[in-house]
Amino acid sequence: MKSFAFLILFLFAAQSMSVYAGSFHKDVKIHWGDGRGKIHDNEGKLLSLSLDKSSGSGFQSNQEFLYGKAEVQMKLVPGNSAGTVTTFYLKSPGTTWDEIDFEFLGNISGHPYTLHTNVYTKGSGDKEQQFHLWFDPTANFHTYCITWNPQRIIFTVDGIPIREFMNAESRGVPFPTKQPMRLYASLWEAEHWATRGGLEKTDWSKAPFTAFYRNYNVEGCVWANGKSACPANSQWFTQKLDSNGQKRMKGVQSKYMVYNYCADKKRFPRGVPPECS
Repeated sequence: MKSFAFLILFLFAAQSMSVYAGSFHKDVKIHWGDGRGKIHDNEGKLLSLSLDKSSGSGFQSNQEFLYGKAEVQMKLVPGNSAGTVTTFYLKSPGTTWDEIDFEFLGNISGHPYTLHTNVYTKGSGDKEQQFHLWFDPTANFHTYCITWNPQRIIFTVDGIPIREFMNAESRGVPFPTKQPMRLYASLWEAEHWATRGGLEKTDWSKAPFTAFYRNYNVEGCVWANGKSACPANSQWFTQKLDSNGQKRMKGVQSKYMVYNYCADKKRFPRGVPPECS
């Protein structure tokens, strides 16, 4: 009887933890692209997305999450990538959606990618911060991670925090707390705005453009039947930046941030949004 009870407890705990070992075969679906998205190994560790003049491609997670930690290693389109956008993001459905973005805006050869981050709540974004990375993201794989918990959203690159968006609902700032989101990734064309505001156009003679994803890993509160089941003892659920993390983030922002909506006085002539102060 005791062994049976232990087995039931073990199975329940395993189900409620909702921890993903990271297999593209098991955890995601290539939901558009007509064959331009491909999984390259039996274990499901490596996936590529391609873009040509006819279409891009993308995948989405099979599960929805209400809070979680999602990371992946990415190797971006090399060479002349102007007009291309490679993404890794969380998003809920509907017209008043929530969204947390990593978007990599390509550029002409020899010029850096722009890493674009944004947070949407109830369909409203306008919280952009952009960076030029301190490495070539096309030469090797690098790890990009979104941590989303009730207190904050943390963006990290190779374990280094680059941005923290705090829950400031007490000050009237919307924060994504109610809508479950899926993980998405895509490679698509946006030459009308992505590179220098649309000045640099896509060179289709370089197509197909290809980006690679590997070691996809998500741990989150899985949403099912109108409620979420959170992992036990997950550090990410209460994660925050300590003094060293804050110092590293400020160092990255001082050296590599190229746009911060909180500093855009032309955009907000009557004063920046309250979360910026």
